Amino acid sequence: MMPFDPVFLWTDRLIFLLLAVIAIYAWRAAGKEHLAAPWRKLARRPGAMSAAVVLAAFVSIGVMDSIHFRLPLPEQKPGVERQYAPQVLSLLDYTLQDLRDRKEKTYSAPFATQLYAKETVEQGGSITRVFPRLKYGGAHLGAAVEQRNADIFRRGLRGSGLALLGWGVCVGLVTVLLARRGRTLAQLMRGQTELPWRAILATFGFVILAVALVSQWAPVYHIFGTDKVGQDVFFLSLKSIRTGLVIGTLTTLVMLPFALLLGIMAGYFRGWIDDVIQYIYTTLNAIPGVLLIAAAVLVLQVHMDRLPDLTLVERADLRLLFLCMILGVTSWTGLCRLLRAETLKLREMDFVQAAQAFGVSEWRIMGRHILPNVLHIVLITVTLEFSGLVLAEAVLAYVGVGVDPTMQSWGNMINGARLELAREPIVWWLLTAAFAFMFVLVLAANLFADAVRDAFDPRVK
Repeated sequence: MMPFDPVFLWTDRLIFLLLAVIAIYAWRAAGKEHLAAPWRKLARRPGAMSAAVVLAAFVSIGVMDSIHFRLPLPEQKPGVERQYAPQVLSLLDYTLQDLRDRKEKTYSAPFATQLYAKETVEQGGSITRVFPRLKYGGAHLGAAVEQRNADIFRRGLRGSGLALLGWGVCVGLVTVLLARRGRTLAQLMRGQTELPWRAILATFGFVILAVALVSQWAPVYHIFGTDKVGQDVFFLSLKSIRTGLVIGTLTTLVMLPFALLLGIMAGYFRGWIDDVIQYIYTTLNAIPGVLLIAAAVLVLQVHMDRLPDLTLVERADLRLLFLCMILGVTSWTGLCRLLRAETLKLREMDFVQAAQAFGVSEWRIMGRHILPNVLHIVLITVTLEFSGLVLAEAVLAYVGVGVDPTMQSWGNMINGARLELAREPIVWWLLTAAFAFMFVLVLAANLFADAVRDAFDPRVK
């Protein structure tokens, strides 16, 4: 009998399906030179590999947060079927259980040992207003609160030392690997290797340093403070990574079939088919996207209210999936235009004209000759659109039509922080944490997308 009960949400299934498709494509590309050559060109770019390391760190957290299960209830009776808790956890929740369970009373600043607002207490028969001590933040210091800065510095040095040790091990392993290919450490440091190992190791060093510092500070401090209900903001930021990745990737799965089919059909068949498809995406572009999304979300909310058996997690996941579908339906028009224009050019090429002369069916020509020659446009557009979709989630949550309020996302964090910016003192760390995580992810995605465009666009030399 399994020690846990696996739970498969709809977005979890689609995420692992997408990973499987990527793995199959990588296996297929490795055996075909025309598919592998652009990726080798991409792998030689230092900026692309640095961005790939950062994206890999975000994806790892997102995948951990996509493995859901329920734990068994304690004190199980022997001989009775095992019962499981109703709460659905992810592997990230289980790994960071201390961060998830350490809840304070209300707001507290980053690395604080006291609440952010004063409370009225009775001391020695008189009523005074003081900043109460936190239950968890800095609790290991006891009464020696004045030693907080020294403790933070000492733990930071310890984490830096551990990071340096781990980075040294990585450099040693890479050096041994390169030595078998006739490369030396000096060549590695000068960047004279086929792959930009210097940039990869430098970026990986920063990732290791961040993990090491968090491992030293997070167990005893709220490094990004707490929110209104006392939840650790750093934990909420990590949980929001999955939402951003789901919005950026699953929307692509919805968008691609519309854009590929209609774009290639419009460019290849022309005539009345082209006119109808142009009318469809022109009409769709004329509808304000926010209004269409708001209407769809309200319809979904009415439908979910009629399904009382859905848990809170399933409701939030269903709304996230539906939001991805709506974003995909409203964002395929740009790629469709590009594919139509490229297909109009390709259908006049000699190899397409020869296939038509030999009597090859039109659908086979589109699948075997047109589609492979427009995939570079698809790949470039998808990577460029990813960062825009991540930012779109924040905007939609800000106007109240984004993901479910119970689901952690950077948009919900920003929406919750906007009212606190007008109070005195200002609660600034919610907005700062969401901005920092979103900035790093979007910056890495944009750098990687630029490198993909340069590697796959045949017009770029």
